[in-house]
Amino acid sequence: MLGTLMETLAARSLWTDRTALAGSNELTIEVQDYVPFIQCKAKFQSPSFHVDQSIQLQVFLRADCPHPVSFNKLAVSFSNQEYNQWCAAKSQGPDSLTLLPGKTKCCNFSFVAKTEDVGKKVEITGIELVLGSDSGRCVFLSWRGAGGDTASAQEALQASRSSRRWWRGLGARQELDWDSLTVQHSTMIISRIPKISVHLSHQPPVLKNEMYCICFTVQSQEAAVAQDIRLTAGLKPGQDANLGLATHVTLDGSSVCDDGAPALLTDVPLGDLKPGEKLERCVFVRCASTGPRVFLFQVAYSIDTEVEGRQIVCRCHKDEMVTIETVVPFEVSVKFVSTKFEPLEQVAVDIPFLLMTDLVSLSPWPLMLSSSSLQLLTLSSSTTQLQSQLQHVVIQTGECASECFCLRCPSGTNSANTVATGQYLVSWRRYAHGPLIQTTVSLPHVILESVPVYITADLPSFGRVRESFPVRYHIENRTALVQEVEIAVEPSDAFMFSGLKQVRLRILPGTQQQMLYNYYPLMAGYQTLPQLNVCLPRCPDSNSLALRRFLPQHIFVKPQGRQLDDTSIAAA
Repeated sequence: MLGTLMETLAARSLWTDRTALAGSNELTIEVQDYVPFIQCKAKFQSPSFHVDQSIQLQVFLRADCPHPVSFNKLAVSFSNQEYNQWCAAKSQGPDSLTLLPGKTKCCNFSFVAKTEDVGKKVEITGIELVLGSDSGRCVFLSWRGAGGDTASAQEALQASRSSRRWWRGLGARQELDWDSLTVQHSTMIISRIPKISVHLSHQPPVLKNEMYCICFTVQSQEAAVAQDIRLTAGLKPGQDANLGLATHVTLDGSSVCDDGAPALLTDVPLGDLKPGEKLERCVFVRCASTGPRVFLFQVAYSIDTEVEGRQIVCRCHKDEMVTIETVVPFEVSVKFVSTKFEPLEQVAVDIPFLLMTDLVSLSPWPLMLSSSSLQLLTLSSSTTQLQSQLQHVVIQTGECASECFCLRCPSGTNSANTVATGQYLVSWRRYAHGPLIQTTVSLPHVILESVPVYITADLPSFGRVRESFPVRYHIENRTALVQEVEIAVEPSDAFMFSGLKQVRLRILPGTQQQMLYNYYPLMAGYQTLPQLNVCLPRCPDSNSLALRRFLPQHIFVKPQGRQLDDTSIAAA
């Protein structure tokens, strides 16, 4: 104990001698570069504060020396220097800013954040402790950041143990555990908690290319008027870039928006909202591709509030997000068939054929098909005007709507190519909801072929047993050469016929010949007609089956009816 007292007296004597020397009265020490005799730690009481809350800061000081230390001033510096004025303490009395050996002193500060710092961090850049008086010599102890020691852990531990031996005999009461105190050098300023509710109302899923309606309701629970309400709505940023190109948002749902509409509407003004008042709006979304999307609805507003007696204007926002799947409303299958509804792999030039479309609904909601049309390129219609067969047809999930068009490929078309046929257009919408949407389906390409001889037949729609009916065959030469045609009629068990059974014809280019037969049915039912074997000696590539595929193969034969006499009629 005597040795310690002697050391203290010697230290004071040396300090008195140094202060008596001429020179500057100010000495600055970077405490973190040495084993400290005063330790400092600072922490914000929370990693984040709302802008309408006062920011709480604590600075802990401890003297690791055998005698009390008085300081004149404590100042904290921040990344935003405008906050420095609120976190400075000066001595108000002889013991107000005195550190006792081994005791931890806590200095509390609070200040109000600026609204422009919302979303930013406030960081402690330094702490300064002033020893001495303004009129005499001053020692400035400074810590970088929020304090803590950067000296070696071993040296700090030895100094700490040495200082504890000095003050252990003085009697110590229960103190804060210095080693358990953590440093929190920064805090985040976040926006004020909004007191409004945002409710979304819609009917998922989204149908591809439709104007999908999302209604939202905003209701205020604020005690004051929510001013300058603004809406941000649409595709949440940060998703796949392709979704941004295929998503379009608008406030006008009366017509289908074009591709120039943005994926996200920002800062749409909605006016003011009184306490308890609500407003409703609708946003329309068009998705040009399938798959899930996350939509963001943000309602921001300003409100006047008071924090520690200061009036500030807070900007609040409420976010609602919803994930919606986009699906295909229907599938369209297209096929080409002959006039006998037989599948076609090739289309003959200038011979009628049928285009059949099947539209199957995949929508969970009813679809109203307003109209349909064809945009033909190479082909042409066999009728004067194509008329939609799907006008005002409503189909449910899984139902199919079909229509048929009679087309032909005009003569003169190069038959050596595969040609594009055109597009199939369907106008539709959700049943009794929204504007009409037009979906375009590309029709498949077709392979063209040329037919040297075209054969058709005129016959009645049905026959009757034991009653003859005429069948007239038309044989047309579609080449630039004189064609020799050999025709032979195959016998049939179901028919007798009269006419030339075998004949050889010569047909000039661009002309046709006719052959007339009388068929006499022998039995009722769906019967196979006597078939024509056609041979073209000058066209060895052609075959009989290919030439007669345009001819009818069957006919329905009714049973023979019994004539009613006058007595039977009277009895009936």
